Amino acid sequence: MKLSARNILKGKVVTIKPGAINTEIILELPGGAQIVSVITKESAENLGLAVGKSAYAVIKASNVMNGVD
Repeated sequence: MKLSARNILKGKVVTIKPGAINTEIILELPGGAQIVSVITKESAENLGLAVGKSAYAVIKASNVMNGVD
């Protein structure tokens, strides 16, 4: 995966809170810090996010996106 964003943090999904339209994802980084993002429910499903799975927090400007290999 290649991205133009310079802030890419790998972590583990620790919480998934699905809603009607959006899903809140909490990633735990090495060292215990957590990052929370809100993405569409469809994106969470398409990425195959699951508790315990590795994922990335991709930070560019004021947006946080999730990505998987």
